[in-house]
Amino acid sequence: MRKKIIAANWKMYKDLAEANDFFTFFIDKLPKTKAEVKIGTSYTNLWHAFETTRNYPIEIVAQNLHQEEKGAYTGEVSASMLKSIGIETVIIGHSERREYFGESDHILKQKVTTALKNNLNIIFCIGEKLSDRKANNHFDLVKSQLKNALFDLNKKDWKHIVLAYEPVWAIGTGETASPEQAQEMHLFIRNTIAGKYGNELAENVRILYGGSVKPDNAGTLFSQPDIDGGLVGGASLEVDSFIEIIKAV
Repeated sequence: MRKKIIAANWKMYKDLAEANDFFTFFIDKLPKTKAEVKIGTSYTNLWHAFETTRNYPIEIVAQNLHQEEKGAYTGEVSASMLKSIGIETVIIGHSERREYFGESDHILKQKVTTALKNNLNIIFCIGEKLSDRKANNHFDLVKSQLKNALFDLNKKDWKHIVLAYEPVWAIGTGETASPEQAQEMHLFIRNTIAGKYGNELAENVRILYGGSVKPDNAGTLFSQPDIDGGLVGGASLEVDSFIEIIKAV
């Protein structure tokens, strides 16, 4: 039985004071849950968030890293820097990184390699734009994202990989893929992995849904057989809404 994950992606929200206020109330309200709870904060909040939550069942994760180990890359953060402050997991390939910062499959493959070399776990994001779905190209697009960035990995590497399916047309738009649409893509992803690595590995890979998860749709989404939790954006910024999503597991 795959263990559910509820992961928050705060994106470029919350300064240090705002993050501190969130954790003050969140820790007090955190329910007992069978799910793993992860929160992706900005770089400036990582150390404080890690120290604040180290004695609670909350993992602080990074939203990105640079593909090089070190060097003259002003403004970037390396895998070893993340490791040095206790971070064990990094989000790679979020649709906003692909869209706004030009992160290609080739760059993302390099980032995956660097993260694994440094013993970091990965939440790897894949997903299609509305134009891809309207053109009935969404399955091919997601398959190519998987293959180009991850299909050179060894089987043993996959124990460090969690996937997050993001229908880009449902992020920050108020739109949500129906549970049936989400399940259909999650099953397709699992079957694609099975075709490369076999059923046993595919059945153990956890695949999160990352398209406008909210308290009122979380339970229905999480009840789908191939959806193993959520990568939550806007609804994770408020304590009460994020708590309700965790309770939906």
